[in-house]
Parts: sequence; structure tokens; C-alpha cells
Amino acid sequence: MSKFTDQNYLKTGQYKDSSNLNARMELHQRFSTNQYGWMNWVFDHLLNLPANAKILELGSGTGYLWKDNSHRIPSTWDITLSDLSAGMLDSAWRNLVVTGRAHNFKEIDAQEIPFADETFDAVIANHMLYHVPDRARAIGEIRRVLKTGGHLFATTVGENHLKEITNWFQKINKSKVWDSFANLFTLENGLDQLKSFFPNVQVLRYEDSLHVTELEPLVAYFRSGVRAGELSEDEFAKLQNELGNELKEKGKIFIAKDSGLFEAIK
Repeated sequence: MSKFTDQNYLKTGQYKDSSNLNARMELHQRFSTNQYGWMNWVFDHLLNLPANAKILELGSGTGYLWKDNSHRIPSTWDITLSDLSAGMLDSAWRNLVVTGRAHNFKEIDAQEIPFADETFDAVIANHMLYHVPDRARAIGEIRRVLKTGGHLFATTVGENHLKEITNWFQKINKSKVWDSFANLFTLENGLDQLKSFFPNVQVLRYEDSLHVTELEPLVAYFRSGVRAGELSEDEFAKLQNELGNELKEKGKIFIAKDSGLFEAIK
């Protein structure tokens, strides 16, 4: 089984706490060219939900969708944040307790959602469906717990997302096949997967890129990834040297981003 969908590895390794995710988020927060902000953009799509909406987020990670938009959340929404990892849920609780808003927290495997049929007005799956071993089962579970007319907001990336990072990995370690981390559920192939369960699906893209002007956070990003363990320290040193030379020569490193969301209605 690939590490990308190995639930034991994801719970006890990659996402045992928020450190790896924080390293990746920092790069995007500091060097993204779209100043509006990804979390603001995603939250915008929730604003048409009912005033008393019941919402479930799967794979909520550090809870930044809600922390960054705490001032915009209607007081009458009932929000449950869930994650496969207890460590990530702890990080989310710590980030959100300071907002003074009430949230529910629950460890959940998206392949077996422990709620009754027709419970939620919205389910959010923010950059997580590509980690689910049986996506069809998970999408079926999402559909089951959504009310009739309820919305699924499933975010992911396109095939060219961070392609420069993949190219650097390939250049340093030519013996490996460096597939995209998200190729199991992308903006290109996710539509067909969702349409098997939701007849009404649309895809929207968020325009952005990275202009990185510092070496350290970029190296931290590389080290935080699932594939980092496949590089030796010598290979990492070579990678860091090449990135440093490019930064000195150009003043900044351009990295393409291609993210977006599917909105599906039951």
C-alpha cells in the first residue's frame, strides 16, 4: 500500500501531530501571490448554507479553515471537526479554543462515518480524499449523511500543482518514479469519481502561485513530505545547494499552484 493511503502511517507518522502540515502551510502562507487567502476563498462557498446549518469537516487538520474565519461563522451553525489522527484533532482544538466559539471534535474514518442518514447540511473534505484507501466507500458515506439538497465541498489540487517540486525530486533521485501526491483524486479525475454519487457537481479553481524568496522554509517543506524519507542526507544536501544557487541567481523561485474545489449537491 502507498504511504499516501496507508492509514497507520498517516496516523502515527505523517500526521501524528501538526508539525509536517504546519511546515507546508507556512510556505503557502508566506509566499503565495494570491493575497486573498485559500481559507477565505473556501469559506466563501459556505456562506449560502442555512442559518442553522449542521456541518461536518472530514480531515480537518489544524482547524485553520475555522480559525481564519472565526469572525464570519454564524453563531447558529453546528460544526463538527473530525480527523483520522488524534494528534491533529488536538492541534485543531488548541487553535480554536482561543476563538471562544463552540466546536465539536471527533476521530472519524471517512470510510465509516458514525452519524445517521441525512444528518448534515454540508460536508467538507479539504485536501484529504486522496488519502482515503477506498474513496468510493467514503464518498458514498458522505452522500448518506448529507441531507437531501445538502452540499459536499471537496477541495484538491490539479495535475500541475507544485510541479517544480516534483521535478526537483526527480532530478535529485532519478531512480524513483515521483508521481503527484494527489494523483488518486485531482481536479482532473475527481469529477468522474463524484458523479457516480452526485449528479450535480461543479469544479472551481483558485488562481495562485508561489514566489519563494527564502531557502529555509522551502527546504522545510521538502522535509515535511511523505516522500522525504526516500532521499538520503547527501541527496537533500544536493537539493538544498541547487535551490540556494537558483535563489541567488533569480532572487526568487517560482512554483506553480493549481488548487480548487468540487461542489456537489445531493
